[in-house]
Amino acid sequence: MSLPRYAARRLLAGAGQVVGVATVVFVLTEALPGDAAVVIAGDQPDPARIALLREQLDLDRPAWHRYLDWLADLAGGDLGVSLVSQRPVAGVLAAGAAPTVLLAAATLLLLVPLSVGLGTLAARREGGRLDRALSATAVGLYAVPEFALALLLVAVFGVRLAWLPPTAVGTGGDLLSRPAVLVLPLAVLLARPFCSLSRLTRAGMVEAMRAEHVAHARRLGVPEPRLWLVHALPNALAPVAQQLARTTDWLLGGVIVVEAVFVVPGLGTALVDAVTARDVPTVQGLCVLVAVTTVTVNLAADLVAFRLAPRAGAAT
Repeated sequence: MSLPRYAARRLLAGAGQVVGVATVVFVLTEALPGDAAVVIAGDQPDPARIALLREQLDLDRPAWHRYLDWLADLAGGDLGVSLVSQRPVAGVLAAGAAPTVLLAAATLLLLVPLSVGLGTLAARREGGRLDRALSATAVGLYAVPEFALALLLVAVFGVRLAWLPPTAVGTGGDLLSRPAVLVLPLAVLLARPFCSLSRLTRAGMVEAMRAEHVAHARRLGVPEPRLWLVHALPNALAPVAQQLARTTDWLLGGVIVVEAVFVVPGLGTALVDAVTARDVPTVQGLCVLVAVTTVTVNLAADLVAFRLAPRAGAAT
């Protein structure tokens, strides 16, 4: 199968997945108890005021009618309007996106060279001290939940030793104004994916170095560094690319947990506030944004895997 044909097939499947996620999200948000009209009306709501608010917010229309209108708006790139703030949902999400994107991007930028580099070094010294230390560290860190590791780091380095800020309070969402607040959140976000990617890189390199084409290249006198970087590494990176996509999916949820622990005003905070206020369009818009991001990242990873190892990519 050619790369363009494979990309078209995966793109169609991804579009269907986004529509499916959007449908499920709409059904689940419709099942939430209460609605935004009751929340806006206050603690002692007047039934007449609730009825008026429901009419103004279009909550009195049938669910299927709102669903079809919502899908039509999504097709045009319109995520709707927040029921609480009356601001476009895209603007609400954009306001909280900067800290979340910064944390996710910094995590990925550090994760790839660290995990691939140490995984390759461990494979070159298979059974050595570095290999055993990496295995022990990976097993230990992977077993610790993100929130537990976050609380532990805050207690030790943020409170007891006071080496690093325990939260992002006071930054106003501008995390780069105090780079030290990024250290603990990034350590939490890096822990588990580093374990999985480094071990996957190590296993892939060990297997690739035992392949027949690498042995043949060695018999032809190809230098050892070239064997590792040119002949073995591309084959080892095909499954790593796909695992990196799944790691990006995990980051979308992991960042929300980290934002809650370290008081980072990002998309996680926006989601919690929207659920509390029954701001259904904001919840739906954020879920669709996550779905589109997930599909896009997995599509890119599949194309990279297909390019590096076509048979592995076509099997996905």
